[in-house]
Amino acid sequence: MLSGRPTDLIQSVSRALRILEEVGDSPEGLNAKQIAHRCHIVDLLHVATTVALCVRLGADHREGGGVVEPGARAGRHLVRTLTYEGYLVRRSNGQYGLGMEIASRFRDLVASMHRPPQIHEVLRHLAEVTGHTAYFAQLVDGRVVLTDLVEGPYSPHLEDLVVGFDEGAHATALGKALLSTIPVNQRKALLEEQGLRPFTSNTITDEGQLSHEIAVSARSGVFTEEEQYRPEVCCAAVLLSQGRQGAIGLSSGAGRWPQMSRALVAQLATRANDLGC
Repeated sequence: MLSGRPTDLIQSVSRALRILEEVGDSPEGLNAKQIAHRCHIVDLLHVATTVALCVRLGADHREGGGVVEPGARAGRHLVRTLTYEGYLVRRSNGQYGLGMEIASRFRDLVASMHRPPQIHEVLRHLAEVTGHTAYFAQLVDGRVVLTDLVEGPYSPHLEDLVVGFDEGAHATALGKALLSTIPVNQRKALLEEQGLRPFTSNTITDEGQLSHEIAVSARSGVFTEEEQYRPEVCCAAVLLSQGRQGAIGLSSGAGRWPQMSRALVAQLATRANDLGC
């Protein structure tokens, strides 16, 4: 991870990525004017406003017609290029949404994470046997990243825990398991970068207390959290292959946790052993 903002950033690339982020955060889509406002692209806003005005007045708004200035082309060209390349799609109502090329890049990302080939079947088996959602997380570029999951009917659905999730390592059992494999100095740097956000009133936000809990859990081989990431949700996790390949975990509703935690941990340990832990 870069420690500061580079001095040689290409502004047009940064703008294009910001456009994708803003459109992605808007399921209903955005029109050109909305994109301009949210991305602070003044030239695109100028184009959208000028074209709308010219249409109402019946004026000529073509490039070179004296209305659209050359500098006003950049924002519009970014949207047009992203649409042409398939990263945006223009809907019949004039709104822009994310295009299917985004899904293709997501598949490429998942493939690049080099998950153990049998891991999805392991998660499927865990979810089937226990009825609880099973997860797999890895260290990717020094960050804790959720790279696979299979949902079970007895676990609360967590809409933000999807493949690619890389936040809250200090508040999740999977995160704590993988943090235990990182040298102390690197772990401290990662936690300083990400921060110790208090997701709930149970979240550990003191680095010393967190390090102590991680050390104690590492000795037992089982990492847990009880309502530290989300209220009414608990989770357990164990490492695979000394943590080098990742960690598997199971989540449960807090109401079921006292009765189910030991059985869930036993299932995790069994599957970890089967994978050659």
